[in-house]
Amino acid sequence: MTSPTHSPASQPAQSKRRLFVTTALPYANGAFHIGHMMEYIQADIWVRLQRMLGHEVHFVCADDAHGAPIMIAAEKAGQTPQEFVAAIAAGRRAYLDGFLIRFDNWHSTDAPENHQLAQDIYRALRKAGLIYARTIEQFYDPVKGMFLPDRYIKGHCPKCDAADQYGDSCEVCGAVYGPTELRQPYSVLSGATPELRSSEHHFFQLSSPRCAEFLRGWTQGSTGHGAPRLQPEVLNKVREWFAVDANGHGGLADWDISRDAPYFGIEIPDAPGKYFYVWLDAPIGYLASLKNHFDKGQAAAHWHEASRTRQSYEEFIADPAVEQVHFIGKDIVYFHTLFWPAMLEFSGRKTPSQINVHGHVTVGGEKMSKSRGTGISPLRYLELKLDAEWLRYYLAAKLSARVDDLDFGADDFVARVNSDLIGKYVNIASRASRFITQSFDGRLRYLGATDELRQQAQALAHDTLAALDAREYARALREIMAHADRINTAFDAAQPWVLAKDESQRAQLQDVCSRALAGFWTLSVLLAPVLPATASRVARELFGLDRDFLWSDCDVLPERVAPYRHLMQRVDPKVVEQLLQPPEPAAPAAATAAKPAPQPPSSIGIDDFARIELRIARIHDAQAVEGSRKLLRLSLDLGERDAQGMPRLRNVFSGIASAYDPASLVGKLTVVVANLAPRKMKFGLSEGMVLAASGDDDAGGIFLLSPDSGARPGMRVS
Repeated sequence: MTSPTHSPASQPAQSKRRLFVTTALPYANGAFHIGHMMEYIQADIWVRLQRMLGHEVHFVCADDAHGAPIMIAAEKAGQTPQEFVAAIAAGRRAYLDGFLIRFDNWHSTDAPENHQLAQDIYRALRKAGLIYARTIEQFYDPVKGMFLPDRYIKGHCPKCDAADQYGDSCEVCGAVYGPTELRQPYSVLSGATPELRSSEHHFFQLSSPRCAEFLRGWTQGSTGHGAPRLQPEVLNKVREWFAVDANGHGGLADWDISRDAPYFGIEIPDAPGKYFYVWLDAPIGYLASLKNHFDKGQAAAHWHEASRTRQSYEEFIADPAVEQVHFIGKDIVYFHTLFWPAMLEFSGRKTPSQINVHGHVTVGGEKMSKSRGTGISPLRYLELKLDAEWLRYYLAAKLSARVDDLDFGADDFVARVNSDLIGKYVNIASRASRFITQSFDGRLRYLGATDELRQQAQALAHDTLAALDAREYARALREIMAHADRINTAFDAAQPWVLAKDESQRAQLQDVCSRALAGFWTLSVLLAPVLPATASRVARELFGLDRDFLWSDCDVLPERVAPYRHLMQRVDPKVVEQLLQPPEPAAPAAATAAKPAPQPPSSIGIDDFARIELRIARIHDAQAVEGSRKLLRLSLDLGERDAQGMPRLRNVFSGIASAYDPASLVGKLTVVVANLAPRKMKFGLSEGMVLAASGDDDAGGIFLLSPDSGARPGMRVS
């Protein structure tokens, strides 16, 4: 198939942007939760949009690897801090790949680049006269024999008197304070009442008039594209931190940037036994990951496209045109809107262009809690074979540019995905393409002028672009789905199934279906940042492009379409229920040991195995079999063709009805014994056997075998 031509009007009228984009660095003491994935998905959608527009983007992140919590957790695990962090980092890839998050680089704050950059920035701040040392009284745990980090001291908030608040900020009223200001403090590590002991600490003079003047201007500034640097509600919160009351209390306070040994972190130059507080070196990890990205040469493709000249990290970050964009949660606004820009400004570095803040994720209206079993495990989501793009779409459909909390509701998730993605979006292609491939050999043709069709696409793309670029994802998806409704309504009104019966209406039938598919093309382009895998399949498999969609494809009219292949299945509510169930407690060791060990199977020769032809199949359709409680009738695509070159589907009966809802199987890949002799059954001819696992122990159940992602119908299993 040939690629359609671009319309000049579809090209975005934007200058080339150079973007350095990050998400908050996850602390390397645990697995990702749903809140992490929401932030990464939000940023990934925005980054993919910018890439579709042809902008240069470097999207990086890293593990936040330092601090007393890491040191203490590693000690409990019998590991060095480096070993502990490495074990956590090794599990990140499954989450990122599983949810289609495409970072250019993932690094660690314990890397050499971060040690060097942190010390360089400190030296520059000291040279600027903003670093000083003074002796302070600090809480010391007499049982553990160490000074206590802020988060290992709890007590009553000095502002609102809320109990069990950490030593640096209150989760109830949002106040920020020093740990010695807590009332009724106690050590989280030992429960002991901490003692006050003296120690010399290093401070960053945030209260300096220079810093205050700079930050007042910076926080109220805008990006180079006219958008505010901070959201209105974030700016209002920041203004509270500048405020001074009638008694002279409040205002910006100097920041304690040092910690005493023992501590896992970066040593302060010329200060033996002193380490940078983790919140000083953590945001510098953004720069360290970017530098590592450039030094490894991973940015070569961007350099080639942008300037045809290889650039260094130093040249890139010094370019005034480069925009530095951060995506963070609302709980770390203080550090990112005050300390971080001030550190950069007074060390002579580029300050952030924009800080995009989001709220938290609740589940069923409740705050996530491990102890109560409320929350969603992203890894469990993937293990249950729930489609990653369902979650990407659902979260995007609830995200705006405001700092609002987002609630995951099981019923809402099922209804929204099944209604929008299946009932509206995919429905267009599955219905319209069948008429085109069966009656017109896949050729699209439009009757009369197509200007209005292009103008509708351009208008929708313009509005969607404005919403996505402003992170108003919910608004963008509402507009997209409203257009899908219009396409489906027009298609139904034309009644192509009636036109197909009248030979004189063939041209009208072709036009109706072509216009529906042109609309589906546009929807797929606009949904590509949210549904990258599905959009890629639409571009390559359905419309025959040799590349993924670009934003400038939005108003292109496709010329050919391939036979429709199932794009997405419906959500099975039962599987979502499993996702929300709290994890089962581990079985007692004695009970586990009592189970009989499975006996080894009898051996066969390699020649025996070679006679079995196992192939990958996609389940095109699944239906219950009337008169049978055990069987499902499966229509399978093994990549086979009939004599006319049309796709041939196999009919297979499988005894898996007790374990699967037929609708949940459509679109799944499985493994089939392809050379099994056809068997005449009471309900029809069965042309193969799907493979499933079952157990004889009390776990029971039937489990259909599924290949890894990337497998395609017809592939040989060996």
